[in-house]
Amino acid sequence: MEPPAPAASLGEFDLIAKYFTPPVRRAALGVGDDCALLASAPGTQLAISSDMLVEGRHFLSTVAPDRLGHKALAVNLSDLAACGARPVAFTLALALPFVDEALLAGFSAGLLALAREHDCELIGGDTTRGPLNVCITVFGEVPAGAALLRSTARPGDDLYVSGTLGDARLALEVFRGNVALPGTEFDAVRRAMELPAPRVALGIALRGLATSAIDVSDGLLGDLAHIRRGSGVGATLDVDGLPRSAVLGGLSVALQREYLLAGGDDYELVFSAAARDADAVQAAARTAGVPVTRIGRIDAEPGLRLVDGHGQPVEHRYGSFDHFRSAAAPA
Repeated sequence: MEPPAPAASLGEFDLIAKYFTPPVRRAALGVGDDCALLASAPGTQLAISSDMLVEGRHFLSTVAPDRLGHKALAVNLSDLAACGARPVAFTLALALPFVDEALLAGFSAGLLALAREHDCELIGGDTTRGPLNVCITVFGEVPAGAALLRSTARPGDDLYVSGTLGDARLALEVFRGNVALPGTEFDAVRRAMELPAPRVALGIALRGLATSAIDVSDGLLGDLAHIRRGSGVGATLDVDGLPRSAVLGGLSVALQREYLLAGGDDYELVFSAAARDADAVQAAARTAGVPVTRIGRIDAEPGLRLVDGHGQPVEHRYGSFDHFRSAAAPA
């Protein structure tokens, strides 16, 4: 994605001013000074997370710039959702091979549209020349002591996941040439891959209800393992009960299970809640406008157990994505 560089029409500070200086709404001081200034509301804590997107690792060179801008912020907002935090502001660090105004216009449009949707303002960052690379740090607020954590699941809790799983991995396999889909079906799963919807409203609705939570970025099994290890518990998953789209449901059972359990890039929430709160969980999901599905339970016995719809054990060797152990492909 690096054609011969045209003569730069914009300098570093010109492109910041043109594409990345939205009006300040809540911050005491936004883009343009050495530091931005944020004032946290009394009785709240700041939730802070950073994610980097590298071309060829996290996204393909064929992605539309507006979708890249959307996803760059969405994956960070997903981390806030997993903590039950309300987005407040973010910073952007952007490396570009050269000043490409078509890319910048689309990227900033997608980025700032999602920012406005979640009332999260851009307050600063950095730009430099180099391989295309996007790094965002996002700031959110959560009432003191109310953050959802990975370390507080309890034996006997039900396990849930929001939305559906596996479509982003299916899109990636189409790009790799391993799976063929008709155009309309490919468009649907590609949208899941390139335009994930951060479940911020659901995370907020689950405060005081979910006993643990994490977003699914590296694959359901891998991310659930963080909850299991952090909480010192085990889990049983109903593999046949995992929510999936009709497109994914058209694949072989083996591929469905692989993509559902280890696909990654879903940006849904997996969380636990007391069994007695099942009705309250569904009410929270309706409030947030996001479906949630019970997919298993938290066990006192360590380890992970997969079962089918009849309760019979399912053998597996599924892992999760690891940047230093997995093949160098977007995940």
